[in-house]
Amino acid sequence: MNIEKAMMTIGLATATMMPFCACQQTQRENPLTAESEMPFGAPDFSKIQTADYMPAFEEAIRQTREEIRQIAENPEPATFENTILAYEESGKLLDRVSRVFFALTEADKTPEIGEIEKKVMPMLTDLNNEMMFNKQLFERIRQVYDQQHDALQGEDQKLLEEIYKEFVRKGALLPEDKMARMKEINLRIADLQQQWGDQLQEATNDAVVWVDSEEQLAGLTEADIAQCRKDAENLGGKAPFAIVIVNTTQQPLLASLDNRDLRRQVYEASIHRSDGTNKHNTFPLVCEIAKLRAEQAKLMGYPCYAAYSLEKTMAKTPENVYAFLKSLISQYTPKAEAETKAIEDFARQTEGPAFELQPYDRFYYSAKMKKQLLDVSDDEVKPYFNVDSVLLNGVFYAANRVYGLTFKERTDIPLYHPDMRAFEVIDKDGSTKALFYCDYYRRPTKRGGAWMDGFQKQSRQRHQLPIIFNVCNSAKAPEGQPSLLTWDEVTTMFHEFGHALHGILSDCQYNLLSGTSVARDFVEMPSQFNESFASIPEIFDHYALHYETGEPMPADLKERMLKSINFQTAYALGENLAATCADMAWHMLSLDNIPAVDQAADFEAEALRQVGLLNTQIPPRYHTSYFNHVWGGGYAAGYYSYLWTEVLAVNIADVFAQRGALNPATGQDMRNMILSRGNTGDLMQMFTDFTGMEQPDASSLLRARGLM
Repeated sequence: MNIEKAMMTIGLATATMMPFCACQQTQRENPLTAESEMPFGAPDFSKIQTADYMPAFEEAIRQTREEIRQIAENPEPATFENTILAYEESGKLLDRVSRVFFALTEADKTPEIGEIEKKVMPMLTDLNNEMMFNKQLFERIRQVYDQQHDALQGEDQKLLEEIYKEFVRKGALLPEDKMARMKEINLRIADLQQQWGDQLQEATNDAVVWVDSEEQLAGLTEADIAQCRKDAENLGGKAPFAIVIVNTTQQPLLASLDNRDLRRQVYEASIHRSDGTNKHNTFPLVCEIAKLRAEQAKLMGYPCYAAYSLEKTMAKTPENVYAFLKSLISQYTPKAEAETKAIEDFARQTEGPAFELQPYDRFYYSAKMKKQLLDVSDDEVKPYFNVDSVLLNGVFYAANRVYGLTFKERTDIPLYHPDMRAFEVIDKDGSTKALFYCDYYRRPTKRGGAWMDGFQKQSRQRHQLPIIFNVCNSAKAPEGQPSLLTWDEVTTMFHEFGHALHGILSDCQYNLLSGTSVARDFVEMPSQFNESFASIPEIFDHYALHYETGEPMPADLKERMLKSINFQTAYALGENLAATCADMAWHMLSLDNIPAVDQAADFEAEALRQVGLLNTQIPPRYHTSYFNHVWGGGYAAGYYSYLWTEVLAVNIADVFAQRGALNPATGQDMRNMILSRGNTGDLMQMFTDFTGMEQPDASSLLRARGLM
C-alpha cells in the first residue's frame, strides 16, 4: 500500500460536518471506519463529523501496523501471495480514511480540519518510515523478487517490481546510520510541507486587493464587478469591492482593468504574496525543503535530487530534461521577443512613443490588440461558456462520443459541499463504470488551482469501482446570475476531466497500479490530450450556447474565437518554461550549494538568466515563493512534465485527427492501449502501441501552439 499524501486531493465543509461532542461520539459507529452503505461505497458525508477523523486515523493506523507485522513475521517461506499480494491488500481502511480526509484539506480546509492535519501528518510519516525500513518485511519482499520475478507475468510481475523498487528507492538497503537519518528527513519534510500549505493559503487569501469604488473597476463587465462585490462581502467587507488573487503569477482581470495603477497593485500583490515583503515568507521553508531533498539524494548515492527523482520517469535523467527544454527555448525565444515588441508597439499607438510596457500591462494591451486584429474578446465569448453547459454539453458529450460513456446525476449521494455535483458514469454496455464528483467554484478554504483525485481507485482485486473527483477554482456568480467561464477555464475543465477519465476507465487488477499511478511525465498526457476536444467543431457547437437564448455561438464569432486560441501563445509557453527551469535549478543543487533564505529570490533570477529566460515581460507561471506544485506537492524536479506530456498529447491528437477526431473505434483503442492500463506496462510502449511512433515528435508542440 502507499500511505503518502497524494498530490491531487480535495476538501470538506457542510453543515452536517460540524464538530461532534465526545459524549455523542461514544454512542455511534464511526462512519469512516464502518463500511459505507452508500452506492459504490462512496463516503457518507451526511454522517461524517469532524471529530470522526482522528479516531478513524488512529484505528486505521493500528490495523495497518498489525497487517504489516503479520506479513513480516509470517513463519512460512515468502511467496507472491503471502507477501506481495498481502502487502498490496494491507491498509485498506487507512487508504479510505486518508482519501476522504485529504480531499477535504485541499478543497475546504476549515481551521478544525487544519488542526487535525497537523497531528495526522507526523503519524502517517512515522508509519511510512516503519514500513519502508522494516527489515523483516523488506527481506521477504526481496526474497520474492529474487526467486519468483521471472516466473511471474503481467500485472503480478509489475506489482512485484513496483513494490520492490519503491522500498529500495526509499532507502531499504541503506546502512543503519543513513537509514535513521532518512527517517528524520522524511518526518521533517512532511512537517515543512504542512507548514507550506498553511502559509501559502493564508498568504494568497491575504493578498486580496481592496477597491473603494466601482469607477476604479472600469473595463470589467457587470458580472465581474458583481463578483468583486461578492468577494468583498465574503472576505469581511473592508471595502466595497475586492480582487482576489489566484494561484498563478498573472491574474485574469488584468486583461480588462483600465486603471493602470490598480493593475500594478494586483500584479504586485500576486508576485509578492509570500516572498517576505509582507508578513508572509515561504523562503525559509523552500530552502530547508531543498536542502533536505538534496540530502536525501546524497544518502541514496545521487549527485542531486533531480537525478534521484527523474530515475523513475520517462525522461530518466536531468540531461534528457535539459536537452528537451533547450530545444524549446531556442525556438521560442525569437517568437517571444517579437510578441513583446508587437504588444508594446500597439500600446504606444495610444499611450505615446515613450510608453514602456510592464508585465501588468501585457494582458491588457494583448487583449485590446486581439480585439482589434481578430475582433474578439473574452467578454464577447463568455456568455457562451456557461459552466453547466460546458460540463454537460461539452465535457460529458465528448466522453460520450469518443468513449461511449453517459452520465446520470445522482442527487441521493451526500456531498461535502453544496457546490458539488455527483454523477454515475455508465459504460456503453449499460454497466456502471464509476462515480464522478465535480467541485468547480472557488472559496477561501480551497487551495488555488485545479486537480483530480479519487475517494476510491479502481481495482478488480478489491472489487472496487473508481470514485473520482475534479476540483477547479472558477468564480461562482452571485445568486440569480450565470457562472460564465473564460476560454482558459473551459480548457481547464476538459483538462481535469482527462485525468478523471484515466481513473474512470482504469481496468487493472491491483490498486497500486491502477488509474493515474504512472510517472509524472506521463500522467499529464491524458489530461492535456482531452483539452483538444474543447475546440473540435462538433463538440464546441454542442456546448458553446448563449446562457440566455440557448443559441449556439454565431459562425463568424466562433471562427474568430477559435482563430484567437493561438494568438500570442509565446507567453504561455514562456511562463511554463521559466517555472520549469526554476524547479530544475533548485533540484540540481548539491547539499552544499543550497542558497541562504535571503538569497532565494536572487537564485531563481540567476537560474533563469543562465538559460535565457530572465524576462520581466514573461515571468514564471509560479515564482519560487508560491510554487505549490514543487514545494507543497509531488512535482519536485517534475514540472517539466507538463511540456513533456503536451508533446505526447499532441502526437496522440494527431492520430485522432487522422482517423476521425470523434471516431469511437479510435476512442476504444485509446481506452484499450492507454487509459485502461494504469501502470501495468512500459509507458513508452503504450504510447508507441497507440501512435505507431517509436519516439515522440517534440516539434509538434510548437506547431500546435502556432509558433511554427
